[in-house]
Amino acid sequence: MVPISIEEFAKKHVKANNNTDKKSLKESLIAAVERKKAGEPCISCGQPIWAIGSALTGSNMCFTCTTGETDHSEDYEIKDVCY
Repeated sequence: MVPISIEEFAKKHVKANNNTDKKSLKESLIAAVERKKAGEPCISCGQPIWAIGSALTGSNMCFTCTTGETDHSEDYEIKDVCY
């Protein structure tokens, strides 16, 4: 995964999705990061959640369960939870 800050991701996402409220998105990202740090698992498979995907969908899910893909090498994740 490509590490990115909450602020930078929110900025990029809002630029590409101008109907998104930046403040609300940042709050969702912060909450998802906290859930990931607390060890909350994917609701489908039990793996660690993908904070960005979980924030955007509102469901605790891993990258694969969210996207159906296994290669996440070029996808973003909040840098505070990148391992």
